[in-house]
Amino acid sequence: MRQYASIHTDLALEAHAAAVKTDWDQQGVQVDTQEFAGGTVTRVRVLDARGAARMGKPPGNYITIEAPGLRQHDVELREQVGQILAEELKSLLPPLDKSSVTLVVGLGNWHVTPDSLGPLVIEELLVTRHLFEYAPEHVDEGMRSVCALAPGVLGITGIETSDIIAGVVEKVQPAIIIAIDALAALSIERLGTTIQIADTGINPGSGVGNKRHALNRETLGVPVIAIGVPSVVYANTIVLDAMQKLTASLRAAAGQGTNVGEVLRDLSREEQGQLVHEVLNPFWGNLIVTPKEIDEQIRQMSKVIAGGLNVALQPGLESSDTLKYLQ
Repeated sequence: MRQYASIHTDLALEAHAAAVKTDWDQQGVQVDTQEFAGGTVTRVRVLDARGAARMGKPPGNYITIEAPGLRQHDVELREQVGQILAEELKSLLPPLDKSSVTLVVGLGNWHVTPDSLGPLVIEELLVTRHLFEYAPEHVDEGMRSVCALAPGVLGITGIETSDIIAGVVEKVQPAIIIAIDALAALSIERLGTTIQIADTGINPGSGVGNKRHALNRETLGVPVIAIGVPSVVYANTIVLDAMQKLTASLRAAAGQGTNVGEVLRDLSREEQGQLVHEVLNPFWGNLIVTPKEIDEQIRQMSKVIAGGLNVALQPGLESSDTLKYLQ
């Protein structure tokens, strides 16, 4: 992967994982999980400073849509997930107003497949701002003014992504920004099966140790909704997953276990992770891995996200017209 990829860590599931490890009656955090035919939707809401301190995340909404079947060529499931994504986005978007503009930003490097999710979504997006300005007679009721941008990455443009977006924001003055980017997964099971949403902004590049300037209300003066899909995973994460499964197997098979089993059993996930890091870091601890079918996964997920965005942003159009982009 090129040096200036924009991939960041998966924020929503980090918040969910932290929540389920603690008591459900904790103050400042609400967690709700809802199942659907193909998976689950988990909503974590950090309410205040108390919740932020517990979760290590700023106050806001963190939503995770998990559908393992997305790895397969299941058109019906993709449409279903696109519709669920649309409903979740509708709950975060401001009220429909023809005078306001929504800016959708596709972060990432279009030359690097695992990092090309954002630009591919932009290619499938229904943009309408030009119609509102130059052909208002063709604008139907219930449509929203939408413009889009794929700013590239620093290694291609020589300009910080945040500076490009800030310049567009100054000119266009959007009411809200929606940023789409790839994620570095915290578990191999999330690759290509998870869509995450957060209304607290985004830190491009943080997932590959190349953190760029944050994109959020504080830096841009506009609310920022982030949408991401895990597309890569660190090699040490794969080893950590294997270690945890080994620990569970030893515990189940050996009871008291061998000496090795007892040691592993007593280690927390954080301690196991530190052990893996110390062992692998001198050799290939920073190696980033992506599935061999990543081309198809990214292409299909870009259509799912674009379809969900089109439905959420253009409620005046029939879903059949917008979801056709998932085919």
